[in-house]
Amino acid sequence: MRSRVAMVFAVTALLLGGVMLVPAAYARLSAGTGDGAVASVAAPTPQPPPPPTLAPAKVSVNFKGEYFSWALMDRETGKVSGSKNMAATSSTESMLKAWIVADYLRQLGDKEPTAALKKASSLAIRDSDDDATNAVYRAAGGSYAVPAGGQPGPVVKRAIKICGLTDTKRGSVPGYEGWWSFTQMSPRDAVRLGDCIADGKAAGPKWTKWVLSEMSKVRGSTAAKDQQDRSGGGRWGIIDGLPESITSQGPVSMKNGWTVLGYDSNWHVNCLAVTERWSLAVMLRYPHTQGLDYGADVCASVAAQLVTPQPGAAVKVPQQPIGKL
Repeated sequence: MRSRVAMVFAVTALLLGGVMLVPAAYARLSAGTGDGAVASVAAPTPQPPPPPTLAPAKVSVNFKGEYFSWALMDRETGKVSGSKNMAATSSTESMLKAWIVADYLRQLGDKEPTAALKKASSLAIRDSDDDATNAVYRAAGGSYAVPAGGQPGPVVKRAIKICGLTDTKRGSVPGYEGWWSFTQMSPRDAVRLGDCIADGKAAGPKWTKWVLSEMSKVRGSTAAKDQQDRSGGGRWGIIDGLPESITSQGPVSMKNGWTVLGYDSNWHVNCLAVTERWSLAVMLRYPHTQGLDYGADVCASVAAQLVTPQPGAAVKVPQQPIGKL
């Protein structure tokens, strides 16, 4: 009898509890939903968009000249994109000075250069000083003797081998075959060269940061006061096409090359810049009557058109759908 009574009380308690629990749970679930019991789920906090960078895009330049080519490397994937003629070559001019310095320092390993050669290495990059570059070039094993068999000299040969260049070759201007400045290089190879310097293969573990730092400290403008017979201001071009949202991310290392060549009456202008995320090269030949500013502006225009997202462009953040209970 007691067991039956106890069982009745237990069942009654469960039933009563159930009656009380169900409305309570329902009240919690439906609170604030109104008719239809549809509840809103708070959307997750939108993730910030990735920082601006350079990416392949259609480039339109009103260029009047003999040669215009550019290439961009995504340093995270190694993919190279650019103009249809990005494998076509032109003379490197002072753009090659960054490699000459890196090649010399890599050969030193952990040793220190002499004070004179370290200063020359800095001047070769920062001020594009020809005499300083020639001193470093000789110390790296370079020679102005005409290479045999149409081959480039040892300094350029090492660039081809170490950096995996496919289009680079010795210059063919009669009487100047051994000159490093006449080395023929494509924008495709130039961005590989920039990547090779940035990833440490060019200068080696001890000197890579130093070379990149010197390249970030290039100085001087296109103004006549900054352009001398044997050196010149080279901080222009790609750097001028980059918005603050990119330059604020970290140093932009660069080395431009430029000269007016008498044998073809053209400006030969090359722009190279590299960061942790990308390497960009623009190479030009155009009539000397246009002036250096013309080439600098073309380089800046190409860089500006590759910025993504474009400055001021709205960034769309996907919204999560509203859920139902």
